[in-house]
Amino acid sequence: IAQATVIGGGSIAARQQSNCWQNNVVSIMNIALLHYSVPPVVGGVESVIAHHARMMSTHGHSVRLIAARGEAMNEQIALTRIVLADSRHERVIQVKEQLDSGEVTADFASLRDELVRELQTELVGVDVLIVHNVCSLNMNLALTAALHQLHQSSKLPRLILWHHDLAWTTPRYLPELHEGYPWDLLRTDWGNVIHVAVSELRRDELSTLMKIEPASIRVIPNGVDAARFYKLESLTISLLEKTNLLDAAPILLLPVRVTPRKNIELALHVMVQLKKDFPQAALVVTGPLGPHNGNNLQYFEMLTNLREQLGLEGSVHFLAELHDGFLPDEVIADFYRVSDALFFPSREEGFGIPLLEAAFSHLPAFCADIFPLKKLGKEDAVFFSPDEKPEIVAGTIARHFQTSLPARLAMRARTSFRWEAIYRNHIAPLLKG
Repeated sequence: IAQATVIGGGSIAARQQSNCWQNNVVSIMNIALLHYSVPPVVGGVESVIAHHARMMSTHGHSVRLIAARGEAMNEQIALTRIVLADSRHERVIQVKEQLDSGEVTADFASLRDELVRELQTELVGVDVLIVHNVCSLNMNLALTAALHQLHQSSKLPRLILWHHDLAWTTPRYLPELHEGYPWDLLRTDWGNVIHVAVSELRRDELSTLMKIEPASIRVIPNGVDAARFYKLESLTISLLEKTNLLDAAPILLLPVRVTPRKNIELALHVMVQLKKDFPQAALVVTGPLGPHNGNNLQYFEMLTNLREQLGLEGSVHFLAELHDGFLPDEVIADFYRVSDALFFPSREEGFGIPLLEAAFSHLPAFCADIFPLKKLGKEDAVFFSPDEKPEIVAGTIARHFQTSLPARLAMRARTSFRWEAIYRNHIAPLLKG
């Protein structure tokens, strides 16, 4: 019998204590994620598993991976290697060839029974078992049957079946499938499980296949790791976490020092009006106080008092409150990447570099109609008087975000399909039961 091997990670108790201390999490669970392989093996499901494991561990849970191929992700996320859980193991391939031709042999039963014993041993102490695609595809039906047998005898922890692909609804798999056991395990509701589908399409297919109500199937989409996608600096990530800025839509960027000629008070009044159409709108002012004018401190106090008076405490962010001094250029560039528009209401500029930086970042620019900015922007930016009524400026900005398809898609993707948002909105409630 092939023996399971644990790679990486400390003891469960040690990981629990460490994660609980770091994240102040009270309800800790031991979670196992099962698939044929995990990263660094390359694949869509493997990538999703890595993101899930990372998010669960970050939020304080003790997480382990169970697979035939791959590696431990870090000291907190260990890998339990079960070689017979592979889709490409020699014995598994031999049994699959028999099954594909419609034969259920003693080889299948022997493989299933070995997997039953290994799984039962390795799942001791696990509270939640999340199985990705193993109960949807016929890549290793002995593993599917082993899980089913343990589940039917109440020897599995709480079971979540995560369906990315469905063999019975995919034409290329149909020649390999036959009536009866074990193929029917892939289209039968086992009872007392939680089904998760990655899209509405998979949910509807699964509902029809298993004759269960669509409402009983949770839809949890895949997502994007914004920090990795944008290659954000560690300081940027820290500032974004402190402000929850990535949950805002739209994000207006004002990359200036805090000094009166920047006309930041107009930006605050515009935000009040913009939030009537976009309640989640946010403004981020990146610069420190101007270094050469003693009145800048009084100006900053005026702005923070105005922010409070207007009820914008959670919507207008001065990074000077979170970081002393100038931010590195790399961090400023990060904020251009994550923002939706440049808002530049200055009364006076000598040149207007932020307008060019917005152009390099493919951001729409809303600027005061002063000469240097008009000269740079020409017909390619939206201009307004620095004394314009806030509701007029806000209306112009709102119309852009109501009508621009790329802007609407970007905001929806950021607020709904970041892994952090998916975890908060879908996975955390799923784990709680």
